[in-house]
Amino acid sequence: MSIRFESCSFGYGRTGTPILSELTYTVPDGFTVLLGPNGAGKSTLLKLASGLNQPRTGTVHMGALTSRDTAYLRQVAWMPQTIIPMTGLTAREQVAYTGWLKGMKKPDAWDAALAALDRVDMTDRADVKAKKLSGGQLRRVGVASALVHGARTLLLDEPTAGMDPTQRRVFRDLITSLATDEVRVLMSTHDVADLAEEADQVTVLQQGRITFTGATQHFLAHAPQDTPEARRAEAAYTTVSALIPAGGSW
Repeated sequence: MSIRFESCSFGYGRTGTPILSELTYTVPDGFTVLLGPNGAGKSTLLKLASGLNQPRTGTVHMGALTSRDTAYLRQVAWMPQTIIPMTGLTAREQVAYTGWLKGMKKPDAWDAALAALDRVDMTDRADVKAKKLSGGQLRRVGVASALVHGARTLLLDEPTAGMDPTQRRVFRDLITSLATDEVRVLMSTHDVADLAEEADQVTVLQQGRITFTGATQHFLAHAPQDTPEARRAEAAYTTVSALIPAGGSW
């Protein structure tokens, strides 16, 4: 079941300028890339979807469950931009601790942690102290922590920031393998280089409003016909951004 935003507005403080205004959006199936410049409201959207923040007006829900419900929170997982290694804990212990925080019993969290690490190809590093892991490995621990409690929607906030091109490719391949009929992935980025052909859907957020959402091939079709293949995503994003009328949306 998909996360649905219904006429959501959000701003920090009671009178702060809205970051999102009257936003209505359904998180698509599969792997969706959430594109937009810095400051567009991508992190805010993900925090609302995760239940970390609540909308000023409107609702965020999953069927009959709202983002305030415990049952809702158990079905979503948010991975922030920075994964902080917990002092003294191994990778498995850190993932298990996250599961415990999500309401799992300690033995169940311990077993699920190893299974989650296996899904991100980190079984051989399970007993390594989290502080000794590389940046890329720590990101994988972050994904495992998001998976440990059986979440059905993964919300990833700029997970490839600071990665080199090879690391980006490996990480995107990992995310693609996780996105199934049962697990949705919504990954935010401001870098169109993160839009690979394997992404199922693209959503563009600009100035707090959804200006495009649809299948990847439909998004890429906005690139001029003579655009080199390597620059299709960048050209499509430029075209989509330029075609949005003032005060309008798609």
